[in-house]
Amino acid sequence: MKNWITIMLLIVTSFSALAQTGQVQGLITDENKITIPGASVLIEQLNKGAISDFNGKFTLVNVEAGTYDLVIKYLGYSEYRQQITVAPKQTTNLSIVLSEQATELDEVQVVSFGFGSQARALNTQKNKQNITNIVSTDQIGKFPDANIGDAVKRIPGITMQVDQGEARNIIVRGLAPQLNSVTLNGSRIPSAEGDNRNVQMDLIPSDMIQTIEVNKAVTPDMDADAIGGSVNLITRTSPQGFRFSATGGSGINLINNKRILNGSFLLGDRSKNDKLGWVIGASLNDTQFGSDDVEAEWSDEFEYNTGETDSDGEDILQEIEVNPYASVSEIREYQIQRVRRSFSANFDYKLNDNNTLYFKSIYNWRDDRENRFVLEQGILDGEDIGIDDFNVDANGNLTAFPVEAKRQTKGGIDNNRSKNTRLEDQRMQNYSISGEHLINNLQVDWMTSYAKASEERLNERYLEYESEYGVTFNNNYKKPNYTPISSEDSDYSLFELGELTEENQYTDETDLNFLVNLELPLHLLDEENGTLKFGAKTRIKSKERDNDFTEYSPENDDLEFLGNVPTKNYTRSDYSAGKQYQIGNFATPEYLGNLNLNDSELFEGEDLPEEYATGNFDVKENVYAGYVMTDQNITDNFSVLFGVRLEYTDVDATGNEIVFDAEGDYAGTSPVKSKNNYTNILPSLHLKYDVTDNTVLRFAWTNTLARPNYEDIVPFREINNEDEEIVLGNPELDPTTSMNFDVMAEHYFSSVGLLSGGVFYKNINDFIYTYQYENEDGYEVYQPFNGDKASVFGFEAAFQRQLDFLPSFLKNLNIYLNYTYLKSDASGIRNEDGEEREDLDLPNTAPNMFNGSLGYSGKNFSIRLSANYSDAYIDEIGGRAFEDRYYDEQFFLDLNARANLTKQLSLYVDVNNITNQPLRYYQGVSNRTMQMEYYKTRITFGLKYDLFKK
Repeated sequence: MKNWITIMLLIVTSFSALAQTGQVQGLITDENKITIPGASVLIEQLNKGAISDFNGKFTLVNVEAGTYDLVIKYLGYSEYRQQITVAPKQTTNLSIVLSEQATELDEVQVVSFGFGSQARALNTQKNKQNITNIVSTDQIGKFPDANIGDAVKRIPGITMQVDQGEARNIIVRGLAPQLNSVTLNGSRIPSAEGDNRNVQMDLIPSDMIQTIEVNKAVTPDMDADAIGGSVNLITRTSPQGFRFSATGGSGINLINNKRILNGSFLLGDRSKNDKLGWVIGASLNDTQFGSDDVEAEWSDEFEYNTGETDSDGEDILQEIEVNPYASVSEIREYQIQRVRRSFSANFDYKLNDNNTLYFKSIYNWRDDRENRFVLEQGILDGEDIGIDDFNVDANGNLTAFPVEAKRQTKGGIDNNRSKNTRLEDQRMQNYSISGEHLINNLQVDWMTSYAKASEERLNERYLEYESEYGVTFNNNYKKPNYTPISSEDSDYSLFELGELTEENQYTDETDLNFLVNLELPLHLLDEENGTLKFGAKTRIKSKERDNDFTEYSPENDDLEFLGNVPTKNYTRSDYSAGKQYQIGNFATPEYLGNLNLNDSELFEGEDLPEEYATGNFDVKENVYAGYVMTDQNITDNFSVLFGVRLEYTDVDATGNEIVFDAEGDYAGTSPVKSKNNYTNILPSLHLKYDVTDNTVLRFAWTNTLARPNYEDIVPFREINNEDEEIVLGNPELDPTTSMNFDVMAEHYFSSVGLLSGGVFYKNINDFIYTYQYENEDGYEVYQPFNGDKASVFGFEAAFQRQLDFLPSFLKNLNIYLNYTYLKSDASGIRNEDGEEREDLDLPNTAPNMFNGSLGYSGKNFSIRLSANYSDAYIDEIGGRAFEDRYYDEQFFLDLNARANLTKQLSLYVDVNNITNQPLRYYQGVSNRTMQMEYYKTRITFGLKYDLFKK
């Protein structure tokens, strides 16, 4: 280590000692004093260049003293030229304002279509060394997306998993959410989910983010845990002049005709001496909605009690062959209020021309209030069913059988926060202090950050009533449904109390990050262009989950039957899944919320560790990383970036072992600890060839990884001696690794557009799945294992531009299209019999993904119709093919319109989910529904005000 430090110091000293050179720094803005990233900066006489960063800054070091012509090029803007003089050992500081090209078309785009902001995104993408997709906030604004997850799904190669109608978990190039990383201003966002690393993208409002940067081929100075890709969300930077904007609106959710309220503001400026810049923003979205949900579990096994006994007095069971049938059917009604709040404050301070400090922060807080009503009906088979209790038709269809039925109300206590609902309180906060420094020819940047995500669910209550009766099964695989044979037997008022419980859940994850990057000129092949960059990063992470669960028994008979308590009928004739789904009566949330469970004269409580102990854990994960890389120009048009990153991971985890005895009774809990560590060496190579100023060819060879989910590495054990089952964690899991190859071609239109296409291949090792096997004692064991290998091959294409070559008003049309195809293959996955499964896709790889939109942008009016499609894919691997769960294809259609009332004031109208696309899972084959959840259409409208002072 001492030798390494000595070598670095010698390099720094030798480059800093250059006496006859100076530095050039500049800040590039537009006419509204908004900074411009991704601009190409060139000193013509020296052929020495740089690219402006996300703050609009550029730096040129080791510039020989003299007078030169500085040229700045930027798509959609006029070329800028300025003569500059560089003095030895001094920094020349410039303030540059670019002007938009003065064409009629561009004026239309500037006024109504967010031309300037998208030009920033495309220029930044064009000049990046690695393969990246970048989307600006104004581009986001073209689509009716309230949260950042819905905005990200418009990017090529990305699809999203939906929760309650909003995009939540990101899938990049077919890779599962835990195989991707999400950062905020370069700092990793922790996860509020209890069992995984998924970042809740629906927690972050889209209007709090300035730019979305999706790195599909990471460089050595980026975190390596990004097999699919790394999504960097960049908050708004302070403007170079006064800016104020505000949005206010309302709307309606057609699922329940309840209102939507939303509002946001942004305020920023700089001090008179130009040293201090600041911007603050806040956002609020309050919506009341719900969902109509039907779920089923399928089986192809059935047995009944023959009524005879064997020599030991045990019942003799007979198994018969039947076609697949829904062994469990659920009708669910959700009523939800979601309140999303966000606040951001960012500051920058210039100590002097060569030293700048930054403070960035964001606080997101979401309250999710939910009442859920479930009618669950599950078949009674085995010992509980006799030969006269079921019917199988001539085709082998099980058409009638007895069920155990449950009517469950989910809610919470009656106070100002919970309001008789289950309150899910999710928060994500991120604070960072960073600096940029220029010391002669040495560029230094550093950052320290603190981030925390948490989820708290207090006093979550369930009141469940049970009954048994016979049903007929419609054998409709697409829309499975049970119909009670006797309305008297299935009378809701006769349901008896099954259980009354209260649960508290708390999960948090904290991240501490420390990083430093150093960059020096290093000219290996080109006399003027070349850099050496090296740095280190430490990430200290901790994650804990602390749940409890109490079951209450009433001391009197007041709750004995559902007919004894206040109820409400939640059946709706317009139920989205079909009016045949009659959910019926349930105890009201108000009644449940007002029960005084702490009164020992009314209720006796029993703590049940078996319900939560294995889910509680404490994980500490520290990652220590270092890298070195160099970016070299081989010719004026051809550049190479190569380097290596090393990451060392140290994990310390604590879980619990829980045991059930031979009678199935809880027998005790004890803590279990584990340690693990591993080192990954990750080289990469990026090639970029500029065929012309606007046409770019790229190649990338990268190596990345994904660390296991928390619940997989926690050393928990659940041993059930009655059912002879064991569920285990696996602290010895290896991280999933991937070698990635990418080839991409891009052509950028001068009218601010893009045509791109490319192919990619990922060779993945040690992916993780749940293996089901039988141990030497005959117990069925479920445990996460590393699979052998998997591969992903795909190609993607994108096209976006204004159709300015068309005549008359048609030149105001614009299109946005992208398509991604994936083919995956996984090996080393074994079924419940220990046999390797063949022809199995890697989970979460959607074969086809498509985005398309057609828009019209006039001087004061724009309208856009947008489509988003993702194909079906395997979501969860079962013990055999029949049990595999698939996420079904989705097609969303959205419409939005904007009208400028004045130069600063505009009116917007957004219509989401015109197709009433359900969230749908199926089991094994596409016509066998496991879940279909509908949300209907959402309509919002409002006003936006935007003011600049130069």
